[in-house]
Amino acid sequence: MTDTSTRPQPGALTGAGLRRVLAVLCLTEITSWGILYYAFPVLSVSISAETGWSPTAITAAFSLGQLATALAGIPVGRILDRVGPRTIMTAGSVLAVPALVLIALAPTLPVFYAGWLLAGTAMGAVLYPPAFAALTRWYGDRSVRALMILTLAAGLASTVFAPLTSAVDQQSDWRTTYLILAAILAAITIPGHWWGLRGSWPAAAPPANGAALGHREIARSPAFFALVAALALGAFTAFAGVFNLVPLLLEQGFSPSVAAVTLGLGGGGQVLGRLGYLTLVARTSVRSRIVVILAGTAATTALLGAVTTAAALVGAAIGAGLVRGLFTLIQATAITDRWGSTHYGRLGGLMSAPIVLVMALAPWAGTALAGATGSYATAYLVLAVVAALAALLAIASVPRLTPTDTVEGTP
Repeated sequence: MTDTSTRPQPGALTGAGLRRVLAVLCLTEITSWGILYYAFPVLSVSISAETGWSPTAITAAFSLGQLATALAGIPVGRILDRVGPRTIMTAGSVLAVPALVLIALAPTLPVFYAGWLLAGTAMGAVLYPPAFAALTRWYGDRSVRALMILTLAAGLASTVFAPLTSAVDQQSDWRTTYLILAAILAAITIPGHWWGLRGSWPAAAPPANGAALGHREIARSPAFFALVAALALGAFTAFAGVFNLVPLLLEQGFSPSVAAVTLGLGGGGQVLGRLGYLTLVARTSVRSRIVVILAGTAATTALLGAVTTAAALVGAAIGAGLVRGLFTLIQATAITDRWGSTHYGRLGGLMSAPIVLVMALAPWAGTALAGATGSYATAYLVLAVVAALAALLAIASVPRLTPTDTVEGTP
C-alpha cells in the first residue's frame, strides 16, 4: 500500500532515537519470548517429574496463560494508541517478574495456574503486538524493514534461551531455573522498556484510503472479519504443524535425532522467509501476498503429510518454516496494509486475540486430530485443507476503496 499518511509525524523519533528503539525491542523481545514462552516446553518434563502433576494439567496452565494473553491484548492496544508503548510494556515487564516467581514457588496446582494467568497477562503487554505497534507508529512508511529486523532478532529467542534454560535446570531444578530467569527478565526488560522506549509518541496518522472510518467501523467490516478468520486458520495450521512435526517424523520411522535436526532446519527456513519479505512486498499486491503465503502454508503442510523420504520431508519442513517466517510479517503489516496506522493498536489487539487462542490450542488439537484420523500424516492433510480455506477467505480481506484511493498493486 502506498500511503503517505504513514510517514513519521511531527514529534516522532528520528535517527539515533529510532535506532535505539529498534535495538532495545530486539533485545527485550528475545528475552521476553525466550523466558515467558520458550522456557516452558523445556521445563515441563522437570515440572511434572518433581511435582507429580500430569503433563496435561501443566500444559493446560500454559494454555490458560495464552488465553489471558489474548484477552489482555485488547485493552493493551487501546492504551498503545493513546500513550505509546513505554508505560504499558514496562508495566508488563514488571508484572512478569512476580508471575514467574509465583510459578517457581507454587506449592499447589491452583497456585501454578494463577502464576500462568499473571504471566499470560504480562505477555499481552510485552510480546509481538505492542512491539509491532511501536515500530509501526514511530517508523511510519519505513516500518516494514524495522519489523523484519525485529522478527529476525526475536527468532533467536529459542536458540538462546532453550539451551540456557536446559543447562540451568540440569544444574539445579525447575524452580530455581524460573527464579534465575525472572531475575534475567527483570534486569533486561524493565530498564530496557523504560529507558529504551522513551520519546515523543507521534500523533495518529490521518485515516487511510480516503475514508474517515473509526476503529469500530473497521472492526465490524467484512474485510476485517475475513482477515482475522484467515490469519487465525493459517496460524492454527502453522503451529499445529510445527509442534507435531517430531511425532510425524517418528511415525514415519525416522530417529529422534533426525527429527530434531529437521525441526531445527525448519527454524532456519523462517529466517530465510523473513529476509525475503521486502522483495515479496515489492512484487506483490496486498491481496495476492496474503493469499500466496496461506496457499504456501497449505501446500507445505500437505507435502509433510504426503511424502515419506528423508530428503522430501526435510525440504518440506524447510519450506514450511519459510512460509511461517513470512506469515509473521504478514500479521505484523496486515492492518497498515489495509487501513493505515491510525488505529493500529486497537485493531491489532482485536486481530491478535483469536490468533493467540488458536496458537495455544494448536499443539493439543494437532495431536487430537492425529488420534481421530489414525495417523499424523493424515492429520497434516486435514490441516492443509484448513490452510486452503484460510487462503480462500483471505481473498475477501482487502477492503473496497473509493475511486480516488491508490493502493500499490491492489487487484
